[in-house]
Amino acid sequence: MRRLATFFENYFIKKILILYPHFPPSNLAGVHRPRLFAQHLPSFGWEPIILTVHEKYYEEELDYNLQNLLPASLRIEKVNAFKITKPRVIGDIGLRAFFQLYKKAKQIILSEKMDFLYIPVPSFYCALLGRWLHHSTKIKYGIDYIDPWVHDFPGSNRIFSRHWTSKQFSKFLEPIAIKKTSLITGVAEAYYMPVLKRNPHLKTQAVCGAMPYGGEQRDYDLLKQIAVKPYLFKKNNNVIQLVYAGAMLPKAYEPLEAIFKSIKAHPKIFSDVEFHFIGTGKTANDTEGFNIKPLAEKYELWQTNVYEYPKRIPYFDVLIHLLEADGVFILGSTESHYTPSKSYQGVLSGKPILAVLHKESAAVKVLKESGAAMVFDFDGKNDLEKIENSFASFFEKYICWIKSYNSSMIHKEIFEEHSAKKVTEKLVRLLNDIEFNT
Repeated sequence: MRRLATFFENYFIKKILILYPHFPPSNLAGVHRPRLFAQHLPSFGWEPIILTVHEKYYEEELDYNLQNLLPASLRIEKVNAFKITKPRVIGDIGLRAFFQLYKKAKQIILSEKMDFLYIPVPSFYCALLGRWLHHSTKIKYGIDYIDPWVHDFPGSNRIFSRHWTSKQFSKFLEPIAIKKTSLITGVAEAYYMPVLKRNPHLKTQAVCGAMPYGGEQRDYDLLKQIAVKPYLFKKNNNVIQLVYAGAMLPKAYEPLEAIFKSIKAHPKIFSDVEFHFIGTGKTANDTEGFNIKPLAEKYELWQTNVYEYPKRIPYFDVLIHLLEADGVFILGSTESHYTPSKSYQGVLSGKPILAVLHKESAAVKVLKESGAAMVFDFDGKNDLEKIENSFASFFEKYICWIKSYNSSMIHKEIFEEHSAKKVTEKLVRLLNDIEFNT
């Protein structure tokens, strides 16, 4: 029987090394991408090993409750990294642990006959490890774009500025990292389609596909076992409290400002409404790194209609605040990149969702058909006036809707394809399309 089991393992079960420098107890949002893949990959015949950096080298505050979400059988290998220097010269953990990750990855690949190397980014420097390890071990590798590597962001068009220099450096390094890749994936197609345009050989060389972050009902189930209570705001039955949780997209500030203009122009409609922005600060640990507050102050909405808690709080703390709120606020950007990932988390909370999204966002159709949300859609940067002029009347309809709202009305089957297990199944289909040497 043991020989039969060994035969089955060697010929039917494939092994995948997922290299990502942050992993629970890191509280960065990106850790949930490899966490959820690793949880469900065994169901589809792939055995994952996580290669990460030891948490003592992380800069962010740790959340040990996240370790409750990890499968007991999951194998996690950790390496050391160079410590942060004073002054802070190199902060990126992918750089600080670059050679340590390479050494350990090479040892695992060769000694355990791994079939595939999968590297979610950022840290973008880790993508270079895929090319290097392919050269030294011949392993096939793939890059997963949680965020785009080469992109425009505020300041990147000012020649010789720090952001401009960073973009030029990215344009130089990305083609090197992806030259031999067999798989390109991303949270959304828009995150990697420009990569294919810049590197047309990948269209025939690599298998490509998009999968949003998967939603996981089990996370909410485990919340009941953890003693976490809301603390950022108190429940007020005389006020409608909406929560936006997570980082702001760089191009979401323009539609947000249009919303604030509408609120300012219609004080009676919003007299008993509070928007609470959680984890929207400039950095993960900075309690004073406000991004929303200056805009709210500009329109005299600060701490009347708008509240911000810049520091990133633990994952379970976010979930409990969603449950405490009267509704979930979802905001896209002037670009159509937003995917249903955050929407799924909102649906699982059972709270009525208020969404303001680009009309071409993949989340629009899903949210509308699910019955979990009212969606105000707009046509990008040229349609901001629509938000300013019509958001108040739309919000009045939302208030009426939530009075009759019941979570049992949600068609959760609509979101099933965005569950963590279904998302992982799509990844596996892509992996199985790769030609492996047998």
